[in-house]
Amino acid sequence: MDNIAVHFFTVFMAFFAIMNPIANSTLFIGLTEDVDQRMRRMIALRSVVVAFIIVSVFAIGGREIFLMFGITLPAFRIAGGMMIGLIGYHMLQGERSSIHTPTHRDNEKSVDSVVDIAITPLGIPVLAGPGTIATAMNFAAQSTVLEISTVLAAFAMMCVLTYSAFVGGEWLARYLGQNAIKVVSRLMGLMLAVIGVQMLIEGVRGAIAG
Repeated sequence: MDNIAVHFFTVFMAFFAIMNPIANSTLFIGLTEDVDQRMRRMIALRSVVVAFIIVSVFAIGGREIFLMFGITLPAFRIAGGMMIGLIGYHMLQGERSSIHTPTHRDNEKSVDSVVDIAITPLGIPVLAGPGTIATAMNFAAQSTVLEISTVLAAFAMMCVLTYSAFVGGEWLARYLGQNAIKVVSRLMGLMLAVIGVQMLIEGVRGAIAG
């Protein structure tokens, strides 16, 4: 039971670091500044639902996806570790990684329909970007029921927290201030860098053993 709790906490913190709901709440405010509170809640809800569906597909079908493309687990962990470490490095430098940041074209498209903001750029790539998907697939790599259940439960809790941060984004910005949000982002960047290095080590170890 203790091991399950520790594993759940590890997975949850990995998602927390890479999704960074506190910092992303300011992005959400910027994208929805011209809509009313009811529409803002709807956009927030749809964005986390879209993210949960996408991550669930990759967490549950990870093994089949590996087999389909002939990918080995060590190779995935090496590539995923490098990518997650890069996101963490950018966050440590006070930058938004391009891997999880919407492009200008995404933002222009989202203006055409307010509801589309929930799908892109919020659902993809801000919440369910490559780093989030890689994290989910890494922790559910063995495809056991316990692993998949832990990943989905941790991500579901992360989605609830993200929704709360989005809806209360203006309060968070006022209460914490931009400087505090930047500090949190850099701490999450450090955690992500460590997670990325750990994934890389496990990948190299698995490749050597194989």
